[in-house]
Amino acid sequence: MSLASRTTLTRTAAVVLAGGLALTLTACGSGSKGSGDAGSSGGAVKVGLITKTDTNPFFVKMKEGAQKAAKENNVTLSTAAGKFDGDNAGQIAAIENMVAAGVKGILITPSDSKAILPAIKKARDKGVVVIALDSPTDPTDGTDALFATNNEKAGQLIGQYAKAAMAGKSAKIATLDLAPGVAVGQLRHDGFLEGFGIAEGDPSVVCSQDTGGDQAKGQTAMENCLQKAPDINVVYTINEPAALGAYTALKAKGREKDVLIVSVDGGCTGTQAVKDGKIAATSQQYPLVMASEGVKAIAEYAKSGVKPIGYTDTGVNLVTDKPQAGVEAKDTAYGLENCWG
Repeated sequence: MSLASRTTLTRTAAVVLAGGLALTLTACGSGSKGSGDAGSSGGAVKVGLITKTDTNPFFVKMKEGAQKAAKENNVTLSTAAGKFDGDNAGQIAAIENMVAAGVKGILITPSDSKAILPAIKKARDKGVVVIALDSPTDPTDGTDALFATNNEKAGQLIGQYAKAAMAGKSAKIATLDLAPGVAVGQLRHDGFLEGFGIAEGDPSVVCSQDTGGDQAKGQTAMENCLQKAPDINVVYTINEPAALGAYTALKAKGREKDVLIVSVDGGCTGTQAVKDGKIAATSQQYPLVMASEGVKAIAEYAKSGVKPIGYTDTGVNLVTDKPQAGVEAKDTAYGLENCWG
């Protein structure tokens, strides 16, 4: 970010697993000259990475971080991803296959934070360390550790920014959220309110809509909010696709220049939108760091026997080209250098 360039792999073998999962085994370091068999690792420690999908740019960058760290730490990395977000059966199959292959640890972004717990427990009972990346299990102690963005802080940063940018003007706020009961969305939402200095139910929040983090749904949600409250002047969005959907709806009404949009994620498209003035500010997170630090932690465990435990904050920065007094921020040059996607 530029956290890493794409790693050139010395050996990659792909096989298809049940449930539509693609599993890739990569031997790194001194074990890279194996025959290509799944079990050939040259004696290297085996680590698994399981993401929700292999197409989302966030998880592509996460995989890149894991690959780079695997090479640097001389471990064999196997990766798997479901066919779609929410593919719990696919993630269970991936865990079982990785345990059977003798992994020392597994990094996982849970598609279903509760339903995945029995499979994780079986792996941990067999001595496999499991680290959640980005999204915690429910409860969080279902894994040994969590490497993730502090999503509440991410929300706080854009809330503080929006408050400062309003400069005392009366706010009419629309919140374009994720979905009920999803921890990441709730944390960002709560953090925004806290950063703005208001509580849930405050009358300045004139409209709230769920978007699922989708651009088209974000546009529809913004259209609905404008019908309900045409004088909206601040828009909080769960992520940048929702923010761009909101921008499209506002532009159609000629309101794109007088409504402040703030968001969370820090993908390259979203960060470019900040540079272009479509989004005022975003909180940038770092999936590459989540995965690379997770691989390093398991490699260290293999050496020392000390398990990674608890929560590790993998960082978040406010990105904007219109900084506000009292709110620490990076500019879009930094954001584009460190973005993903």
